[in-house]
Amino acid sequence: MPSKTIKSIVSDINNEESDGGGLWLPNIQRLFVWNSDQITKLFDSILRQYPLPSMLFWKTKEAVRYRKFIEQYHENFDLKGLYQPEPKKIKRLVLDGQQRLQSLYIGLKGSLDEKVLCLDLLSGELVEPEDVKYNFKFIKSDQIVWPWMSLRSMVYTNNFPDEIMSALIKKQNLVLSDEDRHKAVRNISLAKREIDQTEVIVYHQIDGTDEQKAHTFADVVEIFIRANSGGTTLNKSDLMFTLLTSEWEEADVEMEDFLTEINDNDRFNFNRDFVLKTAMSVLDQGAKYDVDKLRKPEVRKAIIDNWVGISESIKFVKDQVVEKTFIRSGKALLSYNALIPLVYFHYHYKSSWVKITPIKIYLLRSLLAGAFSGQPDSLIDKINASIKQHKSFDRKAIFKIVESAGKSTKITRDALLNWWGYGSGQIHLIFNLWYESNYRPAYKGHLPQVDHIFPQSVLKKIKDTNGERFYKGWEIDQLANCMLLSADQNGAADKSDTLPEVWLNDKSDEFLELHCIPKNKKLWKLDNYPAFIEARGELISSKFADLLIDEEE
Repeated sequence: MPSKTIKSIVSDINNEESDGGGLWLPNIQRLFVWNSDQITKLFDSILRQYPLPSMLFWKTKEAVRYRKFIEQYHENFDLKGLYQPEPKKIKRLVLDGQQRLQSLYIGLKGSLDEKVLCLDLLSGELVEPEDVKYNFKFIKSDQIVWPWMSLRSMVYTNNFPDEIMSALIKKQNLVLSDEDRHKAVRNISLAKREIDQTEVIVYHQIDGTDEQKAHTFADVVEIFIRANSGGTTLNKSDLMFTLLTSEWEEADVEMEDFLTEINDNDRFNFNRDFVLKTAMSVLDQGAKYDVDKLRKPEVRKAIIDNWVGISESIKFVKDQVVEKTFIRSGKALLSYNALIPLVYFHYHYKSSWVKITPIKIYLLRSLLAGAFSGQPDSLIDKINASIKQHKSFDRKAIFKIVESAGKSTKITRDALLNWWGYGSGQIHLIFNLWYESNYRPAYKGHLPQVDHIFPQSVLKKIKDTNGERFYKGWEIDQLANCMLLSADQNGAADKSDTLPEVWLNDKSDEFLELHCIPKNKKLWKLDNYPAFIEARGELISSKFADLLIDEEE
C-alpha cells in the first residue's frame, strides 16, 4: 500500500490543488468526536514511533456531497459552512481514518477552542507503555512559555533543530543547562523527523475514476460500513445513519439542526441514537438497533418521507414534558426511552392527544421507578403495540404491561425518603417536580445545587461511645436532609457549612414552606436531627402524595 509523511498527508487536506483533488469527508461520515486527550495521545504515539492503523480513501468524480475538514475547531462550528459547492470534481474522500486525520490537521495547522498544540520540550523520559511519554497540550498562542513550544513552529520551518532552539532561547531570554538544551533539541529533531520525513501514514485507495473497475456509491457505502463495523470507530447508530445518509444528502445537517433545537442550549442530551430508535419504533420496525433494518430501501425511504412528522412529534413531546412535568434538565430525564411511547402515540393519533390521561404521573412514576432501565426495547415494543391496538394512551394498561415485564411503577414512601437522596439521579427529577419553575437555571454558570440542610461535614464528626461515626452515609444523604439552593445561596458568603438553627433563623415562612422545612425551631438544633428528619419526611410525603398512591390494578 502507498504511504506518505504526516506533513504531506496534512497538506492534501482541504486542498483541491493537491494530488487527486485533495482529501475531503463524504457526508456519510459522522462528525469529529475526539477530545483533546485523544489528540495528544495520538501525537505521543507518533513520537514514540508506534505504528498507525492504515486509512482508506475513495478517489471519485461522482456527484457525492462532501465537506471540508475543520481547521479551527470549537463546540458550535457551522456544519453547513463546511460543504463544498462542486460535488462533481475529482476528489479523494476519507472512508476510514477521519478522526486521526482531523486530529493531525488540528494539531499541525488548526486549533482547538482557540488553542494550538504544543510539545513539552523537556518530556520524553522512560515511562510504562500505557503512560504518556511525550507531553502535548493545547495552549493559547500568547500563553506559550518554556518548556512548551507549538508543534507547527518546529515542523513548518527549514531551520535545523539547533537553530530553532537557539532562536527560542533568544526570544524568551532562557538560561538552560546543557542537559535541558540537549533534551529540547532532541525532541525538536524527533518531531521534525516523524512528521516531516518518515512515511508513517499508510493508506489504501479505491479508484472510482477507473471506469473498468469503478465502484458505485452504494458499493462504497458498504465498504465504509464493513471497514468500520469490525472495530469501535463507529457504533450501530453511526452505521445506521451512514445507510440513511447514502440516500438523504441533507441528513447530517437536518439531524444536527434538530438536535440543537430540542436540546435547548445543552439543557438536554437528546442524541442521534434516541432519534433513530424513536424513528424505528414509530414506523413499527421495533426499538432494537439493527443495522440490517436500514439496509432495506423501503425502511430508509419511510424515514426520509416521514422525517418531518417524526421530528415534529419528538419536539412536541419534549415540549410537553417541559410544560407538564417541569422536567427542564437532562439530569432529571433519567431515561429518554420513556418518551418513545408518547412520541408513538402523538405521531399516530395526534388528534387524540387532548384526550390523553395526564402524562405527568406516567412519566414521573416510570422514571423514578426505573421502568425503562436496562434493556427496554421489548417493553417499548409491547407498549407501542398496545397503543396501536387500543388507539389510546391508557396509563393503567401501560403500567400493567410494565409490571408484567418484571418492572415496577410503584413509588413507595421508603424509596422516596431513603433511596433517592444526595448523589442519586432521582433527586434531580424530584427537585424538578418540587421546585417546578424555580429549577431551570438562567444560564450554565448558575445551576441550582443540591445541598445538605444539616451540613454533612458536621454530621460526619459526631461519634458514638465507641468512637465510630454516629450517622451513616445514607442517614446524612437522605432526601429529608437535602434541599435545592442557587449557587450564590450555597456559597461561602451564605449557607456553606452553617447549622440550620443559625442559617434558617431569619428565613421567611414562604421560604420554609417552599423547602418543606418544619417551622418548629427546636428541630433545627443539631441534637434534634432525627426528629427534624422525621418531621420533614412527613411534609415531603404530603407534597408527593399523588405519586405515592398506588393505583388499583
